[in-house]
Order: sequence, then structure tokens, then C-alpha cells
Amino acid sequence: LAAGIILVAINPYKQLPIYGDAIIHAYSGQNMGDMDPHIFAVAEEAYKQMARNNKNQSIIVSGESGAGKTVSARYTMRYFATVSKSSSNAHVEDKVLASNPITEAVGNAKTTRNDNSSRFGKYTEISFDRSYQIIGANMRTYLLEKSRVVFQSENERNYHIFYQLCASAMQPEYEHLKLGRSQENNLLFS
Repeated sequence: LAAGIILVAINPYKQLPIYGDAIIHAYSGQNMGDMDPHIFAVAEEAYKQMARNNKNQSIIVSGESGAGKTVSARYTMRYFATVSKSSSNAHVEDKVLASNPITEAVGNAKTTRNDNSSRFGKYTEISFDRSYQIIGANMRTYLLEKSRVVFQSENERNYHIFYQLCASAMQPEYEHLKLGRSQENNLLFS
């Protein structure tokens, strides 16, 4: 097992003009090292290796809470969609991440560092056809932080879905759950 290129990216906590279509086109077709280090350079190398060797490629995005992992993955997917000239009105990353509100409600929680912190890992598999255009994607989650259900540190919260259900407790379809206010129910789990 060999490791390939390693890129250290830092979340600037603000939008920078280095991820637009013009930058994607600048990196497309370039050799690694010809341009500045960038998430698009890593994506281009993976895309070229897939096409050249007809083998699956992996890009691992890792980091602490709030490091920008989801955003980096989104930029990578946008890169693949653009360079593969996938024909679609909506960007592929929008389709892949359309499940995010549900995934985030069940797997994200407020921490001291991030109000919407993922408490699980994601594995996203992007499928290409023989002409290397994107034809689909599959997202799997793993390593859900189960301890958060019964315990939260000071200034942190349970998963968002808990509070969403409690806020909907008076809706007829949720009466059978016998939910009250989130503060009352949180005491039951302590």
C-alpha cells in the first residue's frame, strides 16, 4: 500500500476566490507540481491516474472539527464534475450533498468549536462511466459518536434531530413519542 500526494489545507473561515471555474480550468490537464499546491491539483492527479491506469482512486480528507473537510470534499466533487464534462443542470456535488440536511440532523451536534459539527465519518464513492463522466455517487456514514446520545459536555448539545423532534412534539404524528421540551428530555438521558 502506497501513499500518494499529501496536501495540507487550512480553513480560512471565509470565502476565497481560489475555487471558481477559472481555477478549475487552470488546473485541468496540468501535471502535479506545475501549479501551486491546491485541492484541484490533488483531484486532477486522481482523475488522470483513474483514466490512465483504469483503476479506482481514493482521496482522503481528514482533519479536526471545523477544519473544512466537507467543503474540501465539495470542491473535489465540483472539480470532477467540471473536468469530466458531466451533463447535468445541477452540479454533481449538489446532488451528492442533497442528503446533507437529513444526514446532518441525525449525525451533527453543537460542540464548543462548531455549531454544526459532524460527529461521524463519511465515505463518498463517485462512479464514472467508460468515458470518465460521472454517472452517480454513493455516500456512507460510519463511526457515529454514540456517547453523545446520553452525555454532552458543558456548552455542547445532543444530535440536532433530538431538538427537532422535541420542537415538533405537539404535532399529531409525534404524540406517541411523548416528548416534552428538550431540557426535560435531556435530563432523562443524563
